[in-house]
Order: sequence, then C-alpha cells, then structure tokens
Amino acid sequence: MATTRVDEQSSLSVEKVRIDGVTKRFADVVAVDDVSFSIEEQEFLTLLGPSGAGKSTLLELIAGFIQPSEGEIYIDDEPISTKAPYERSIGMVFQGMALFPHMTVHENIAFPLKMRRFDSNIIDGRVEEMLDLVELPGYQDRKPNELSGGQRQRIAIARALAFEPELLLLDEPLSSLDKKLRDTMREELLRIHEETDVTTIHVTHNQEEALTMADRIAVVNEGHIEQLSTTQELYSEPQTPFIADFVGDSNMFNGTITGVNGDVAAVNLGTNEFTTECPTTDSVSVDSTVDVAIRYEDVHVSTSGLNVDNVYSGTVHQTIFRGDQVLYAVELDDGSDQIVRSTSAYNRDVQMIDRGDEVQIGWNRSDVMFFAR
Repeated sequence: MATTRVDEQSSLSVEKVRIDGVTKRFADVVAVDDVSFSIEEQEFLTLLGPSGAGKSTLLELIAGFIQPSEGEIYIDDEPISTKAPYERSIGMVFQGMALFPHMTVHENIAFPLKMRRFDSNIIDGRVEEMLDLVELPGYQDRKPNELSGGQRQRIAIARALAFEPELLLLDEPLSSLDKKLRDTMREELLRIHEETDVTTIHVTHNQEEALTMADRIAVVNEGHIEQLSTTQELYSEPQTPFIADFVGDSNMFNGTITGVNGDVAAVNLGTNEFTTECPTTDSVSVDSTVDVAIRYEDVHVSTSGLNVDNVYSGTVHQTIFRGDQVLYAVELDDGSDQIVRSTSAYNRDVQMIDRGDEVQIGWNRSDVMFFAR
C-alpha cells in the first residue's frame, strides 16, 4: 500500500516514489550522495541543477539503468532497485529522443507494446489514441526523418506513454529545440500531463523551463538535494546562497554584521562605505559573516532620486536591452569598484538610461535575502 501524508498544496496526497538514502559511486566519484525525498502521485517534479550535479544519475537510478551503491528506491512502497528497467512500468523520453530511424511512427509507438506482448488489435487502437493525445493523427506511416524536431519529440512522448506507465521520466527533453519550439513543447508537455495524470520526473538545467513546468523543484548540487520546494517558494525563499544565485538573477555579496537594532541588521558588504540593512535572524550577531542576495528585479535605478531603504550613488557601467527587459550594471561611486545589477520591464514610452549616466541605485530591506554562515 502507498503511504499518505498531509501536504501544503493539498489536504491529502499519496506518495508514489520514495528515494531513501540513495548513494551512487563510480570508483572514487560520488555522483549521488545519501539522497532522500519523495514524489507524490500525479506530481510533475523537476530535478534542476548545473551540469555534473547528479540529476541525470538520479534519473538513471530510478529508471533502473544503474543500481544504487547504497539505499533503496520505492514505487508504491515496493522496493525496485533490483528490478530490471523493463520490470518497472516506467516510460522514458531521452534527450536525443532515441526514435528508431528505420521504423514508421506507428512502429515506434507500438514497440514497447509489442515487447510487452500486447494483442495486435489493442496495439493499433493504442497507437491511434497516442497520436490523438500528441495531436498528430494521420502521421502513423511517416519515418522520423520526415518529421520536424517538435513532431519527433511528440512521438517520443507518445511511445513512452503508450503502455500506460506508472511513471514518466523526461531527461532534458527540450534541450535540442529552438526557443520558440521549446516554449510550445512546454505547453504541450503540461497539457499531456494534465490529460494523463501520470507521475512525472523531469530533468533540466534550464531554470525557466523548471519554473514554468514543475509542481515542485528539487535543486541538485554536488550529488545532494539542496532544496525541494514549490516553484514560488524556491524563487522567493531560497534556503542557501547557491540556490539564490542559481535560480534567477541575483546580486551576491559576502558581508559582516556591523550592528543589530531590533529586527534589522547593518551589514558591511566589502568597504566601509557600502553597507546595507537586512532582516535579522537569531543566528547572527555583530562581527558574524553573512551572505546577502538581492534579485536584479528588486534593485531600483533612477536619475531623479529613489524612495527605498538603501540608496547609493553610482554610474551606469552598462545598459543591455533584452526586448522585454532592460538590464543596468551600475558601478558604485564609493571607490569599491562594486557593480550592482538591476532589471526592469522595458517601456517604450520611457527613455532608457545611458551608459555613463549618474544614477541612484537601491533596494528595500524586505527584498534582501540574508544567509547566516
């Protein structure tokens, strides 16, 4: 029997997958280091992290391509680490899609059904259902080289779902597509997930992809889970400096507490002139060292004055037009050579600030993310 637990997002949720103390070693390299977490029934969970963090190794452990050095993996409370991949009822979409080039679309989708000895009449009907699901009816006689990149991706998804797996694994499924097609396929994957309700584990290094698709994100760093949270929690309440820096764009500073007044601390961020105020925690005191992060979008820049808690004067070092956004890199005028970056929505009716302009730059203390060491 699957276990149940109370969750912040739903009154009662069912645990589908449990990773319990899993470690994977390759000779002297620890790719996954004592990882434990669970995935709920029908959840779309993303493993997000930089290259070499261990996220693809975790996916391969769940798929059964490799076995853990220590620990156990459970599906519906049943241990599966000794089961072969074909015994796990898991569908997988690979980064390169891995369609058989000599087979038609019908034959590709039918392949996992034939391997499981489905009746031929059932196979034909199921292939037709899958083509309808991925919105490619009538494509059954085409070969993969006759399809666009997005169409091949849809066929790979159809093949993975054809035998109604308990779990769907997606390994960087959109990395080979151009931006426009990636955006379209994100919407398609979410639609397919909503229609099938299959529990999905998705691996990516793309922050935007993770934030727009996942119910929850597990950030993987150096073989362990740095944080597992909803997308909004991960972005607005990162638990470590690594997450504040990796997810989204943040100004990152190392500092020293120079004073504490009630629930506000003064922090020296590198020079005597450059200090800021931050919310305090019980674990900080005068002379303790801290990490400070401020999101680019929470930093304000103006040529005519600012009404925020912390204000500094500076000179625009760089102005970068991003289409929907403008990025300003401002060098502070305190002699520290410190560059602070800010982004704001582009407004065609407001003139952009030019490189070399004198400005004020600052932020509110409530927007400072503060990490005691």
